[in-house]
Amino acid sequence: MYKEIASNKRKTLLLMAIAVVVLFGFGWAYGQYTGDVAGGLLLAAIFSVGGNAISYFASDKIALASSGAKQIAKADHPELYRLVENLSITAGIPMPRVAIIVDPAMNAFATGRNPEHAVIAVTTGLLERLNKTELEGVIAHELSHVRNYDILLMTVVVVLIGTIILLADLLRWGGMSGRGDHREGNNAGLVIALVLLIVAPLIGQLIKLAVSRKREFLADASGALLTRYPEGLAAALEKISEDPIPLKRASQATAHLFISNPFKANQISHLFSTHPPASERIKRLRGMLS
Repeated sequence: MYKEIASNKRKTLLLMAIAVVVLFGFGWAYGQYTGDVAGGLLLAAIFSVGGNAISYFASDKIALASSGAKQIAKADHPELYRLVENLSITAGIPMPRVAIIVDPAMNAFATGRNPEHAVIAVTTGLLERLNKTELEGVIAHELSHVRNYDILLMTVVVVLIGTIILLADLLRWGGMSGRGDHREGNNAGLVIALVLLIVAPLIGQLIKLAVSRKREFLADASGALLTRYPEGLAAALEKISEDPIPLKRASQATAHLFISNPFKANQISHLFSTHPPASERIKRLRGMLS
């Protein structure tokens, strides 16, 4: 279990480093094409820092609003509230706010820039169809995201990749009229720049998906460690993966936050899914029992 956690942390750091390299490589390519390399790098830095600042302070509000989650008090759902409270004590983190999404789909997510500003949201479908042990596994998984600062990490990744896509759009709509004399005088640089401008957004998206998948595996292992009962989360993932109902207010911007792909497999390619296959997650969890 500890080996699984350490491995996922190392792979995440590697993917983050690659994402940063891709971002500034794209900034260089953008500058190379428009004739202002320093300007391209500066633009990449400004957008990434500015986007991260906005996302850092507003990620919880954006996620709650987009999913239709409503924050609850202890009196609204005592059993769920106590479960989150007890597991938070076990995890050694402040108790996050609790929210419920009125939706028959089975899903849950955690968000917030740090443990002191976190919130965990679950759907009514999840509450109605999971038993206490399974629900405990799901909550432990989400608390692990909070404790591991996964929401902050994914915010950084999403903004890094979003910056690459934004620069690509800027180039497409405005930069193509760049400096003709510069382009004629540096054909080799132009070719490299064009290749980067084409492939960097795709590479960036794949990195984002890979980071998201690694964090899901890490949260599964950390959650199992928290409850000392991997079968609870494994059984919950089985039920969730077999549920054909997609989340009504699913969004590409927040899909990576949920414990399971909110669009469901028939609506999005496995290659571009923000989550690893449920079968692989279940297999790893049950492998921890041996």
